[in-house]
Amino acid sequence: MNRFDTDIIIAGGGLAGATLALALSRVVPSLRVTVVEAYPLSTDALPEDYQPSYDARSTALAWGSRLIFEELGLWQRLSEHATPIRQIHVSDRGRFGATRLTAEEHGQAALGYVADNRWMGLSLMRELQGTQVQWRAPAEVLGMSSQAGGVSVAVKAGEDVVQVSAQCLVVADGGRSGLRESLGFQARHDNYGQNALITNVSTSDSHRFTAFERFTDAGPMALLPGGAPGCPGHQSALVWTLSDSALEALLGLDSEGRCQRLQDRFGWRLGRFTRMGEVSHYPLKLTTVAEPVRPGVALVGNAAHTLHPVAGQGFNLALRGLVTLVEQFQIGVEQGRPLGDLGVLGGYQRAHQQDWQQTVRFSDSLIRIFGQASAPLAAARDAGLMGLDLLPGAKRWFARRAMGVGGRKPVIRGHGVGTGTEPAHHE
Repeated sequence: MNRFDTDIIIAGGGLAGATLALALSRVVPSLRVTVVEAYPLSTDALPEDYQPSYDARSTALAWGSRLIFEELGLWQRLSEHATPIRQIHVSDRGRFGATRLTAEEHGQAALGYVADNRWMGLSLMRELQGTQVQWRAPAEVLGMSSQAGGVSVAVKAGEDVVQVSAQCLVVADGGRSGLRESLGFQARHDNYGQNALITNVSTSDSHRFTAFERFTDAGPMALLPGGAPGCPGHQSALVWTLSDSALEALLGLDSEGRCQRLQDRFGWRLGRFTRMGEVSHYPLKLTTVAEPVRPGVALVGNAAHTLHPVAGQGFNLALRGLVTLVEQFQIGVEQGRPLGDLGVLGGYQRAHQQDWQQTVRFSDSLIRIFGQASAPLAAARDAGLMGLDLLPGAKRWFARRAMGVGGRKPVIRGHGVGTGTEPAHHE
């Protein structure tokens, strides 16, 4: 007889939580997994006539993330609405320094991809329908208490609150949830004093599958290629960093005025900006949790670390962390250990720590170095960007970071899931 109602409870059924559930069902199918999600499950799983709306949000997926989704059997479906990034152009506005990364240089089909968020969610739901993963939705996790060898999780659905016992609780409900704090985790928040504006834009010239990282005296911006996967189209996803006053001024403009303001800051590398879609915005901060595990509970994804979005590293870091956690659960099952034991969860923390520390430093340093307007620093940035083009070793390191294959290579034994498969031409 099972001692617990389920083995793993995942609080949050978004991209991170659903991916974790799918990975566990693929790699450790003996585990009983329950996902608690605040929103009702979608009933329109992968309609045949699916077309992303112009205002659909998207996620940057590194090459290493594609490898993970391939091993989970999901990439073929995801790629139907994922635009390849074949070039990355990094520049400093008003300066000569620039560097260009190309997939061809690294023997790859792409450096990364821009995937439609809703399609990713529907694809995950479709795959999970064929598994034993159980869902409680709409519902939410209110809290957790320890019990012998596991945890008791309070789950609220409607007006009813029930206690569900499990070996371990995984918190995957994002960086804005109060569950992390209510469980006693201490998060560090470093405010950038700026805001991220997210929208889609159209341009007169084709993006030609190029992603632009543009650093300006007012803050960085990124333009990621969008549209049909096989078409070098004219739509890009914009992440624009703005001060409070600049954001307020921009929101007060009409569509034409917003395009003109963007034109002034970005330049003419994509021709004229002809359309800007619906915008969303939020204040920017770097959030990290130094100790993301406690007996019986682990934080993953944005609940464990939230990065600046311009570098496009957030979800890719989260995905590598999910793979690492699945690896540790697999080892725990093989050794017959309670999955909420610190010997198991501590293995996840130690294995993932170097990756998240390096990724945080890489992302944060880009923002802080390029956010300084002093002339000596600007000249140093010029030299650094030009040096990346001239020094193959430095450029290769930068490219590996962008492709998500520069950190630890978690491989789930017996299944082949990993993030660190090297391109054939490397080394």
